[in-house]
Amino acid sequence: MTEEKPSYRLLTGEDTHEFCLRVSDALAEGYVLYGSPAATYDAKAERMRVAQAVIRPEVPAVR
Repeated sequence: MTEEKPSYRLLTGEDTHEFCLRVSDALAEGYVLYGSPAATYDAKAERMRVAQAVIRPEVPAVR
């Protein structure tokens, strides 16, 4: 059984090289960026947290 890719994904994590690779992997799988990335500083962990939404291009955007 083939697992269907979700039409929308929100990738989140620390602002690291690995996070950038996760976004790059999603793009290589055929997803496209949806909206601007978000970033916030987690003072408790003393780290930047980031998020990027991606969608499959064949799925129409709902606004």
